[in-house]
Amino acid sequence: MASHTAGTGAPSGARVVLVSPYELGRQPFNLAQPAAWFARERIPAACVDLSQQKLDPATFAHAEYVAIYLGMHTATRIAAAALPKIRALAPHARIAAFGLYAPVNAAWLKALGVEAIFGGESEPDLLAWVQSGVAPASTLVRRDKIEFLLPERRGLPELQRYAKLILADGKQKITGFAEASRGCKHLCRHCPVVPVYEGKFRIVPVETVIADIAQQVGVGAQHISFGDPDFLNGPTHALKVAEALHARFPDLSWDATIKVEHLLNHAELLPRLKQCGLLFIVTAVESVDDAILYRLAKGHTRAGFEAALAHCRALGIALAPTFVPFTPWTTLRGYRELLAALLRLNLIEAVPPVQLAIRLLVPQGSYLMQLPDFAGRMGVFDEAMLGYPWQADDPRVDALQRDIMAWVMDAEKAALPRAEVFAGIWARTHAALGELAPPLDPAQFGDPIAHHSEPWYCCAEPTDTQLASF
Repeated sequence: MASHTAGTGAPSGARVVLVSPYELGRQPFNLAQPAAWFARERIPAACVDLSQQKLDPATFAHAEYVAIYLGMHTATRIAAAALPKIRALAPHARIAAFGLYAPVNAAWLKALGVEAIFGGESEPDLLAWVQSGVAPASTLVRRDKIEFLLPERRGLPELQRYAKLILADGKQKITGFAEASRGCKHLCRHCPVVPVYEGKFRIVPVETVIADIAQQVGVGAQHISFGDPDFLNGPTHALKVAEALHARFPDLSWDATIKVEHLLNHAELLPRLKQCGLLFIVTAVESVDDAILYRLAKGHTRAGFEAALAHCRALGIALAPTFVPFTPWTTLRGYRELLAALLRLNLIEAVPPVQLAIRLLVPQGSYLMQLPDFAGRMGVFDEAMLGYPWQADDPRVDALQRDIMAWVMDAEKAALPRAEVFAGIWARTHAALGELAPPLDPAQFGDPIAHHSEPWYCCAEPTDTQLASF
């Protein structure tokens, strides 16, 4: 592995500083990959992960270039708060932004003093920017194939500091994070990947993926979480990765994110993936209302979700559904039906409570704006929230969402069990309907499943803890 001068407590000679504001509790692949590109060219670079580290003046003392990775909404909001301090620490450094949320927020970022905006496969363009000293005249979004190098992770905080895998029995495993592909071939209207990749995805060579996993196992990883937007975008490639991983590390478990549509269309692959160590699957169900699923262009129905769940359970693969339950089309009765469906399907212990509080985020470039009846619902773009504000037809729905989010955040601080948090959501929902909540049967809650210590969600406001880095 090539060496470079990144690191926790990075030396003051770093010419480039790569910053990740937040990435779902993962050690960021999207710092480690460009770090490898700079290392190959012997350009001193430091990595800073604001989810784990403070902004250290020594790291920025000699920085000529700062590149901030904006892979999600929360990261972008945190970056806005961090930029003034970065500028104070490195007043002469030139600043770039890259990642999914950089191109769609280009005008806003430029107004904040960011000179270069990169999207897609950004590594060649980041390198060219530093080597030439010339900022591109416009936003660069690269979707063609690039060379993926072995990620340079040694400059990042140790794996033990990131989200852990919590098994059903409460035991924990140190978790590594890998990517076998970038982008996505699907066009789900609410997804932030779509405006940048426009239905394209790129695979990371199998040997590079396995070498990256090997270096993480070498420093303690006992489980691997794949960060691909969809692990089965390329089913043949995914199976090769899984088989190579199992051959090299037969005792290593792993998880991945897979669409319901792919769970159904590639159902024959699931037994083999299970044999190769697949422990659980995160799947973006989003809703159990078929009309809402159609508007989101999810490619599945409620019945399809339930069929995929039954198939995974039959194979002994846990399914961890995620949701965006509050949309402009959500009704109180529709929300109550979601809760009732989770009870009927014994999924209470499988769904982090925050998943039942999320409100649809509509960022710049969202394909939701292509819906004929949608743009008229939106307010003027709000730079403070980095999204288009909207209101439900029934104001009680918006009030319920605020109430549930506040309850979930308080419950999280108090470390309440999922069943107790759900009971509070159940009671609040029926109260909003002016009804008495039926008693809950704990037998319907289902069994705990393996999950990460940091809940998976990508469209929420930053927390005070996340902002505390600066």
